[in-house]
Amino acid sequence: MKKNTWNSTKRFLLSEKGILTIWLLSAIIFALVKYLIGYYNNYKIFENVFWHAIQELPLYDTYPDAYYDINHYGILFSLIIAPFAVLPQWLGIILWITANTCFLFYALKQLPISWSNKSFIYWLSLYELMEAQTMQQFNISVAACIVLAFVFIEQKKDFWAAAIIMAGTFIKIYPIVGLAFFFFSKKKPTLIFSCLLWAVIFFVLPMLYTNPEYVINQYSEWFVGLTSKNGDNLFAPQQNISLLGFVRKIPQAICGIKLVYSDLWLIIPGLVLFFIPYFRTKQYQFISFRLMLLANVLLFTTLFSTGTESSGYILAMIGVALWYICSPSKHKKYNYYLMLTTLILVGLANTEIIPRTIYYNFILPFVMKSWMCIIVWGTVCYEMICLDFAKSPIGNGEKIETHIN
Repeated sequence: MKKNTWNSTKRFLLSEKGILTIWLLSAIIFALVKYLIGYYNNYKIFENVFWHAIQELPLYDTYPDAYYDINHYGILFSLIIAPFAVLPQWLGIILWITANTCFLFYALKQLPISWSNKSFIYWLSLYELMEAQTMQQFNISVAACIVLAFVFIEQKKDFWAAAIIMAGTFIKIYPIVGLAFFFFSKKKPTLIFSCLLWAVIFFVLPMLYTNPEYVINQYSEWFVGLTSKNGDNLFAPQQNISLLGFVRKIPQAICGIKLVYSDLWLIIPGLVLFFIPYFRTKQYQFISFRLMLLANVLLFTTLFSTGTESSGYILAMIGVALWYICSPSKHKKYNYYLMLTTLILVGLANTEIIPRTIYYNFILPFVMKSWMCIIVWGTVCYEMICLDFAKSPIGNGEKIETHIN
């Protein structure tokens, strides 16, 4: 009887209904907890983007009476947050976190892989999803935008791929990396012209409820704010939890030295490693290779941004999961233990299990949350550059229609 009960529970937990239930429950629980304890500053910032836009107030000024910190989202975000901002705050925050969660769930469901592989991604990324939910973060939807950009290009829906890329870009910049899938498109002219069209639409759209001068001014202020934030992030304890932060902060943690240099010394070599696989055009025909590029994009976006914070690792862990299921490597034990160690260490790096003295004296200053993801990203680069994806378990190594025009 117990065995039958366990089997039924296991089937439910691995089913679409079971996973969606858990994802939604976590969204609702964290929203309610944050609201009840009064610790939901990010949502306060988000909802006020709408009210400030409607009143044509500066979006990037400080408003200490309403919230701490500063908004760093584009003015188009005022339209996205509007349906939630007009609701009672308790309901708005619940629906906001739930909507982001459903968006990511839907995006991952569209991936061209088996359900067993999808369920693996859902479960492997669950803890980082919960952390992002706790912080009411839009990073959940950033991950969804990048995944959907890939999916729509795979489905030859380049018009909608352009829409999701441009919408995400005008909200939080990062989804611009969806253009990394350009070379997999069979409708490249459509993708280019659609991006231009959607860029014009999303630029103008906020003018319908504000005015052109205000919108143009806010875009200008947004650029200034992002530039300033990049400098502020360099040594900020809760920011730059990335490969860039790892290299920059370690000398400070060990010797108290703040090194002065441009991050381009790291970003340019990283881009070289990222772009080398594009020359392997014969590998484009394998879905596993294209999915591995998606994993690469998600990891690269996390590891090469000074704005990366702990709750942004939802992107990285989806990337880790995709790497694990797509890898054509013969070193299965290496992959397994690397995946498992990454899951444990990334999760533990920001949990209450860790004593606060260890967290503030070691985990934060040594950027420990990034360590295993850096190793995974290096592994992804190596595999994309050197290995034959005909041997990947995804697609059973069968060739499918080439995506090269």
